[in-house]
Amino acid sequence: MYLLLSIISCAILGYLILMLGPLFGGIVGFGIIVGCLFRGLYLLSDMHKKISDIHEVDKNRES
Repeated sequence: MYLLLSIISCAILGYLILMLGPLFGGIVGFGIIVGCLFRGLYLLSDMHKKISDIHEVDKNRES
């Protein structure tokens, strides 16, 4: 259900961006894409920190 809602909302957002015009729509689209990339990098960094902490705890238990 969440996937269907995401697809429909993205389609509506795409139509709205197309109606804004090429310059403003391009700026908004670029902002959305760059925002998603930065959010993905932040989440990846957070996952790396958590996994590194778990790995360090395992090393300390072995010693």
